[in-house]
Amino acid sequence: MKDLKIEIIEISKLKPWANNARTHSKKQIKQIAASITEYGFTNPVLIDDKGNIIAGHGRVEAAKLLGMDTVPCITLPPMSEARKRAYGIADNKLALNAGWDLDMLSLELEGIVLDDPSFDIELTGFSFGEIDLVMDEVSPEEPDNPEDDLPMLWSEQRAKLGFPA
Repeated sequence: MKDLKIEIIEISKLKPWANNARTHSKKQIKQIAASITEYGFTNPVLIDDKGNIIAGHGRVEAAKLLGMDTVPCITLPPMSEARKRAYGIADNKLALNAGWDLDMLSLELEGIVLDDPSFDIELTGFSFGEIDLVMDEVSPEEPDNPEDDLPMLWSEQRAKLGFPA
């Protein structure tokens, strides 16, 4: 696997995997497109030697949404159909098996906002509502704190501190 290289390939030459079990909502495709716009196309599409997409269907759809004609790809070494299928599933599923260190996540999200208040925090993939839930989980209500009677949402806290909405 040490000889893998990234090639720029025309989207029209790529073929979606016919039995791809992973689905992507329009909202998620827009999130991927926003990420590509902000950070660049940093995660190549994985294909076989015939141009079949093994992993990266969402990235290709996002690239189309952005009007891109080409995407970076890595052509994987030859493997059996069963291994291609298994790898396509594993590529998507293994990331879902990870968890979050909520204390660290809350510090990272807060750090982003403090470092750059104008940054669109939803580019992390987390909505404001999800961030509110993370912050609430990390800073649970204290029984003797009267301010906890009406908990302030994270988005409200940002506004109170003068950060843009």
